[in-house]
Amino acid sequence: MTAIGKNGFAGVYSANDGMAGGAIAALKGGGVAPASRPITGGDSEVSAIQRILKGEQYSTIYLTIKKQAETAAQLAVAAAQGRPAPPALVNAKVDNGKGRISSVLLTPVVVTKDNIADTVIKDDLLTRAEICTAAYASACKAAGIT
Repeated sequence: MTAIGKNGFAGVYSANDGMAGGAIAALKGGGVAPASRPITGGDSEVSAIQRILKGEQYSTIYLTIKKQAETAAQLAVAAAQGRPAPPALVNAKVDNGKGRISSVLLTPVVVTKDNIADTVIKDDLLTRAEICTAAYASACKAAGIT
């Protein structure tokens, strides 16, 4: 904001929720309401979900932990047995600069106020109790998290 001014940007894309929180603090410090710009993060941290409920952060990325663990286990077993990755898992080829490598790419899930209950809570990544503390109880109720 120092270089481009309060109106010189449309939003904040952050690689993780911790940095999104820092960006939100900087916006507030600079007199810009976080709700006036879309701010994204990643990792689906409790504090990010709470900021989403308050309207300060637009979204976070949820990489379904259970799916990652199951996929990693299948790949690890195949590797330990000297076999290639199970063909049913391989869904892409990624160029690593030396060639196109068979890859398993999982689909990230965008979490917004509208799908908190159906994503991070449903999958037991976070609990309602962790998210809906006293300070966020009314925001949880408004979002249908009961």
